[in-house]
Amino acid sequence: MANEPHGHVRRPRVTVRDLLEGGGGRLRLKVVAAADQVDRVVREPALHRPGLAFAGFFKHFAAHRIQVVGLAEFDYLASLPAATRAERLEQVFARHVPAVVFARGQRVFNAVRTLAARHGVPVLMTPLITRQFQNAATVLIEGPPGIGKSETALGLIKRGHALVADDMCELRLTSGGALVGCALSLTRHYMEIRGLGIIHVPSLFGAASVAGEKQVDLIITLRRQSDADFEADRVGGETRYHAGIMGVSIPQLVIPVAPGRDLVNIVETAAQEWRLRLAGHVAARDLDERIKRRLTGVTGE
Repeated sequence: MANEPHGHVRRPRVTVRDLLEGGGGRLRLKVVAAADQVDRVVREPALHRPGLAFAGFFKHFAAHRIQVVGLAEFDYLASLPAATRAERLEQVFARHVPAVVFARGQRVFNAVRTLAARHGVPVLMTPLITRQFQNAATVLIEGPPGIGKSETALGLIKRGHALVADDMCELRLTSGGALVGCALSLTRHYMEIRGLGIIHVPSLFGAASVAGEKQVDLIITLRRQSDADFEADRVGGETRYHAGIMGVSIPQLVIPVAPGRDLVNIVETAAQEWRLRLAGHVAARDLDERIKRRLTGVTGE
């Protein structure tokens, strides 16, 4: 076996089937075309909305991500003549995307079923609105004053993530029992950065740098590593849950803060890791199984 390049990190192999088995119930997914192709690998565990691609612009097209057709994309495709629509869809499917998801329970165009079979790309449908479907890993960061919550959030914004609220977050329960967070109207889109002062996020980073209300899927608690009663989880095999907000148990990660630690990178990785857990991959469990197979002489890697 060839050695991995220096600095390369091998990510767990995630497939469309893993998404269906690990999160399909919560996301209310069902396969509507190319069901025999759900073992396709998702090389980037993130979602992409192909609106620009449907318009013919592919310069920054994320072909390794699952493509989500929301209301805007669907209405645009529906406005095109049938022949043009089939051509634009062909351009996306021909790039061998891992899967295409139609949100809001929108009907699937006939051309989509044909292209799914031709290119071996599974097509899924969910009745969830696009925002609900995309909020599969929205993170709430908490911790004592001055520990670096806002600075971490700022770093995440510069990496392309969106801010919901800084410092004061309003939480409510939906009729379905989900916990949703949003900013107070008075402070929406503003952040306080120690030593810098108040900043208006969309003025600096654009409209895409902020978001409205989001369902909270993961709580990341920042703790000082020097705290006497703090012991960090070094394995992560078991899911820990927050004590409960409004009676809702939310998965929680407690991250130690110490000089030199790159909190932005750690929090971003934590969100990506949680998405993999939703798809059924737990790194600690997988490693434990590998070790057991090695010790018992059972191969299969």
